[in-house]
Amino acid sequence: MTSALRTFTRLVTVVAVVMAYVALHLAITAGMDLRARDRFREAPTRAAAFVAALDRYAGGDVSARAEIGEVDAWFEENAPSGASRSAVSSATGDVQEGRVSLARERVAGLAVQVEQEQAGLDRDLNSSDTVALWLAVTAGVLVVPALRLRRRRRSGAADVVEVVGQFAPRQPWWRRPVFLAASGVGYGLFTAGFLAVSTAQRQGYKMTLAAQVLLLPCGLAALGAGILVLRYTRPRSAGGAVQALLADGRRPVLYLRSFNDDDSAARVDDVAAVNIHSREEQLAGALGTLGPVIAVGRPGEPLPRLGAARFYLPLDDWQPVVLRLMELSQLIVLRLGLGEGLWWEVEQARATQPARKLVLLAPGQLPGVAERLDEVLPAPSRLDKVIAGDSWISAVIVFDPEWTPQVHPVGTVPGATPRRGRLARVAARVKASGLASMTTYAPTHHVVRAMKAALASVGVRKRTMVLRGNLATQAALWRGILLLTALGLLGWLVFRALQLFGAW
Repeated sequence: MTSALRTFTRLVTVVAVVMAYVALHLAITAGMDLRARDRFREAPTRAAAFVAALDRYAGGDVSARAEIGEVDAWFEENAPSGASRSAVSSATGDVQEGRVSLARERVAGLAVQVEQEQAGLDRDLNSSDTVALWLAVTAGVLVVPALRLRRRRRSGAADVVEVVGQFAPRQPWWRRPVFLAASGVGYGLFTAGFLAVSTAQRQGYKMTLAAQVLLLPCGLAALGAGILVLRYTRPRSAGGAVQALLADGRRPVLYLRSFNDDDSAARVDDVAAVNIHSREEQLAGALGTLGPVIAVGRPGEPLPRLGAARFYLPLDDWQPVVLRLMELSQLIVLRLGLGEGLWWEVEQARATQPARKLVLLAPGQLPGVAERLDEVLPAPSRLDKVIAGDSWISAVIVFDPEWTPQVHPVGTVPGATPRRGRLARVAARVKASGLASMTTYAPTHHVVRAMKAALASVGVRKRTMVLRGNLATQAALWRGILLLTALGLLGWLVFRALQLFGAW
């Protein structure tokens, strides 16, 4: 499935869900309008009784005052907010203050007002019914192409799923849903706490001391609790390679590395105000513009690392599977290291795959890597002149059709020019205003920039790669915002339904 078709599939699904939600909301509104109309059916009779009671009271019948109060209470409970209820309420107040003549003047057109409001309730009911019906029909119609596109998306990754599915670890069916729900609680706490602390910091001078004292500690407590919950639940709720492939539908990006690199890749760089996402998560987020990122998991690890979706191969028969996945993947991203298995993968990719398909990530000062790489390639890489320090990744290497290496140092983008145009001007204004204070660039940001430039040099252009990598540092915050928004909309719908059935 192409990226455009995948985006269209998601758009159709989102539109169908939104229309279904609005249709359900309008259906509840129509039900409430129907109840309001039924309650207001007696209004003409009640209005006539109110006018008659006023006339009797004006003629000296004091007992009519009780009937006036009774009709006023009925209008207060059953009439819509409009002219008739206001007129009856005002007239009742005038009676209590002895202004009977003014009260009679106020209700002179009460019968006409009641008739107009009944007609208005009928129009509202018909309008809600019609719009709800059309939206429900449209949502139902959109469900059919959404399901077909979903099936087509899944079929696009069927051959890769067939290979990877043989090595997916078996888990109880309830495990992932339970931890996903727990992660949702963590995301909600994390986001609520972050927003509370940010509000206290930025707007605290406008608040009372009591509000500041309440908001800041509670926000910090919610933020800390959210982080603890997410640290425990996210690895346990992470989907495996099969789920990632089925959810995306595109050919995967195969991420290969030495298992010894996992600890370094799992490091969380201190870049944003609060960041809980590892280097590998940021890298996988950027590569997600190309396709789902999958990787072989370390044998025997109790929980999968976060980032690339894991599957697990047997120790004695892993090479044929890796070769098959190299063939099925659209891109092979390989971080160089010292393991013999890793260099076997480099040699096999060099021998069996197109040159533009392989991307090498070179770490900082790791003895022997540059020399070993030059043994495999037809031309020297001169990697030893580029890599320096102890950075996780110092250079990105791609290849032309003759396998001549093109080395792109991390931290600089060869040939880069300042961005121009409206988007660049908007970005500059946002940065100047301080609204971009959360986007402090992580070390992985510079890796992704170098990777984007490297891929562009071999004809693979993805404009949103850097943006996706940066957003990965704030993924927990945005997921929390979406979750809280969804819960708010769902809660509002439930509240309206309770009102409809008289339970609220």
